[in-house]
Amino acid sequence: MAERASDRVVRLLGMVAFLDRHEDASVDELARQFGVTSDQVMADIDTLWVSGTPGYLPYDLIDFDFSSYERGVVRLTESRNMTRPLRLSAREGVALVAALRALDAGLAGALDDERAAVVRSALGKLTAAVGDAAGTVDVTLTLAAAPAVAAALAAALRDGRRLHLRYVNAADVASERDVDPIRLVTDTDRSYLLGWCHAVGGERLFRVDRILAAQVLDEPAEQHGATGAGEFAPGDDGELVTLHLTSRARWIAESTPVQAVRNHDDGSFEVDLRVVSPAWLRHLVLQAAHDVLEVRPAAVAADVARTARAALAAYGPLAARAARDS
Repeated sequence: MAERASDRVVRLLGMVAFLDRHEDASVDELARQFGVTSDQVMADIDTLWVSGTPGYLPYDLIDFDFSSYERGVVRLTESRNMTRPLRLSAREGVALVAALRALDAGLAGALDDERAAVVRSALGKLTAAVGDAAGTVDVTLTLAAAPAVAAALAAALRDGRRLHLRYVNAADVASERDVDPIRLVTDTDRSYLLGWCHAVGGERLFRVDRILAAQVLDEPAEQHGATGAGEFAPGDDGELVTLHLTSRARWIAESTPVQAVRNHDDGSFEVDLRVVSPAWLRHLVLQAAHDVLEVRPAAVAADVARTARAALAAYGPLAARAARDS
């Protein structure tokens, strides 16, 4: 499995801190310390050698003793202040206290004991550092779910287990399905479980207040790769798009964090959503093509229509070939 960029950044920063405390360290010693191969250590040092502070001229870069490196020994000669303690402003400190309090109060059950202890330790130290300003922070993060459902979601996310859900959609139609939980997603008004739904063979968002029952299964949750939830995350970023849909497309309002839903007397409805990725929106609209009555703004509708026409045109040569072969 390819290494995540965030994991490598943490290791690179850790190497700088380690080398700042140890005057000399062999490549093999660094490999053992950070649990990687010697070749990876050398690749990491090569990356650090061209990293530094803005300006990125020779005297702005992290530096090592070249003669030592040729002998397989790594000696840090310039850290570019990467080992200095991080200083937070009062506003940054309060924001972190708020985030950690919300995480501890609302989602601690989804963490194992070790991670929960880390959250509480960091919260205690930050609260002490921020001082009186921390007393003004009052944040509550709730899942708006039945206690048994919330406990099952937390356990499944913590232990990496599959869930069996009984779920009711906006049309009050109940269904049962197996879901591999990925993470919890929240906006201003609602909380969602993002998971891989085996009933439809794809990612879906489940409003937690519509989950009637949740059972943690013995079967481990499978990994399904990168998720697209960030492409339609609620907020102020992205273009505001309105979809006018027939009643059969109610699943869109349930599986997507929409900003508003407006019902019409004929049973159709409109949803407003912020779209960061045009490709994601094209995929969504084509999925529900038979139930789409209108897309606004017009430029977005034209973009989706071009994609649909191109897809239909691609079937022309295939249909002709099939007719010849039959």
